Amino acid sequence: MRIRINARPRVLFGLFLVIALIGTLPMRLALGALGLDREGLTLRAADHSVWAATLREVHFGEVDLGDSYAALSPIQLLVGRARIDLTGPEQASGARLRGAFSVSAASFGIDDASAAVPVGELFAPLPVTRLDLSDLSVRFDRGRCARANGRVKAELGGGIAGIPLGQGMSGTARCLGSALNLPLASQSGAEKIGLTIEGDGRYRALLEVAPGDQATVERLTQAGFLPVGGGYRLSVEGRL
Repeated sequence: MRIRINARPRVLFGLFLVIALIGTLPMRLALGALGLDREGLTLRAADHSVWAATLREVHFGEVDLGDSYAALSPIQLLVGRARIDLTGPEQASGARLRGAFSVSAASFGIDDASAAVPVGELFAPLPVTRLDLSDLSVRFDRGRCARANGRVKAELGGGIAGIPLGQGMSGTARCLGSALNLPLASQSGAEKIGLTIEGDGRYRALLEVAPGDQATVERLTQAGFLPVGGGYRLSVEGRL
């Protein structure tokens, strides 16, 4: 008599067993094993396991993300990708960090991020004080931007050469060559910031202003702007 054995339950059981064993790992060990520190993610402490952890004083490069709750996604493990979902506490403004970091053998990405992120002096001398992210997803494959979508709004703490920019600048994320590109513009379209970010964290920001009068031209020149086409441009480079 032949006995036919269905292998599918065994395979599923094995997968669930591996996931369960992974789930006993402390979150700090998991973050180190995934190499997220090499991608720019650092933190002071990580409490509890990968299923439900609290991350203290999280930074992504020079950007302070504060504290957050984190959990490993078991579904993503089944397709060969490790995804850490993050949820931050509600801020005084009512905003809350939501999103994820995901890593595979050849790629790194930020998924479905919505947050109000203070950037401090990161983009100085540009007066950008905060980036508001709305469903932002970015994936770098072997260091090259492979996919980008979602909205970004740059809040500015002051004007530029006497030009008020209290409404900020906004735009839609996209890939441009190997880099992430954020083409931001004011409501009038007279002021623009072209921000490109490479996979290694290097960025370049080009602020372009179309002046309305000679007095503004003089202030822009004094601030280091150079004439380009019909406007004036200031270039800033750095690393996240």
